[in-house]
Amino acid sequence: MDAKRPAAVEVSNLAKHYGPVVALKNVDLTIEAGEYFVLLGPSGGGKTTLLRTIGGFHKPTAGKVILHGQDVSGLPPDKRPTSMVFQSYALFPHMTVAQNVGYGLTLTRQPREEIRLRTEAMLDMVGLTGYGERRPHELSGGQQQRVQLARSLVLDRDILLLDEPLAALDAKLRKDMCLELKHLQEKVGITFVHVTHNQEEAMTIADRIALIADGELVEEGTARDIYEAPQKRFTADFVGENNLLSGKAASVTEDGVDVDLGSGTIRVDRRGLQVAQGDDVWVSIRSELLQLGAGEGGRSLPATYRETVYLGLTTSHLVSLGNGVELSVRVVSSADAAPVAPGTAVEVSWAPGAARLHVS
Repeated sequence: MDAKRPAAVEVSNLAKHYGPVVALKNVDLTIEAGEYFVLLGPSGGGKTTLLRTIGGFHKPTAGKVILHGQDVSGLPPDKRPTSMVFQSYALFPHMTVAQNVGYGLTLTRQPREEIRLRTEAMLDMVGLTGYGERRPHELSGGQQQRVQLARSLVLDRDILLLDEPLAALDAKLRKDMCLELKHLQEKVGITFVHVTHNQEEAMTIADRIALIADGELVEEGTARDIYEAPQKRFTADFVGENNLLSGKAASVTEDGVDVDLGSGTIRVDRRGLQVAQGDDVWVSIRSELLQLGAGEGGRSLPATYRETVYLGLTTSHLVSLGNGVELSVRVVSSADAAPVAPGTAVEVSWAPGAARLHVS
């Protein structure tokens, strides 16, 4: 039996300080070879610092960066098996597309014919066959991004680091490029580590996602894990459209917790969490799992209807609880739906298992 190959990326107890500013706080993370891994989080949370530290552009204050089993913490970027795709295209305007793509090979003094063949092959892979003699200003934003990808991939490194690579693209092109990136990663078979603050982008491309905020690794898992079963309160608040309610554990049994929200008490599955009576807790319920109407078994709350927000495919019904907390109930839009007048007393309900309990 073959021995398991080492992970592509391991960071161990990784910290990065800029004087008194702590950008990374003792992060531990493992990324397997061949994964499309996304670092997701709010701006300023530390995800780009983590990516650049993996690439060697920042020296860690503490901890290790291990790539394919080798400690590279002290090595510069050009001595690591990584290449970087930056947020800005950073193409040389005086060079042709082919010259831009082959620039890194030229620096390493590869034979001219090899540079030509590898450049043509890479342009073909990113869908730019026949564009080699054009200049960057003759390309669209999406085409320029493909050139930057080709320029990084032609170096034949094992790990591609992508720092907000789609940030400059409009929404439609971003969606198209998400799928292209995923298909490209599957084709080349190397490890992609991709930074973004865009949730839809992350869930489209990622095999796994790590949520980074305030310099810490909050939670990691598949897109489905992160969206449907968030373990941490921050994850529930950041990913998707969750309604987040604070309360106290009024009573605790082996299976469930009665949570006093101040505007009513609801029953929530415990899911193995350590909770004691009187503890401060939070409950999250995704907006699409709520409905207007009465529920059973402690799974509904009285509310007052406030507003309808039409969003095309979906419509959000905004209601407020007795304590003033606002909830969003999101449904598929229907021309036959009867309007609800603001100020109307309503019930908001959910199915068993839809509400999730959080203690941190």
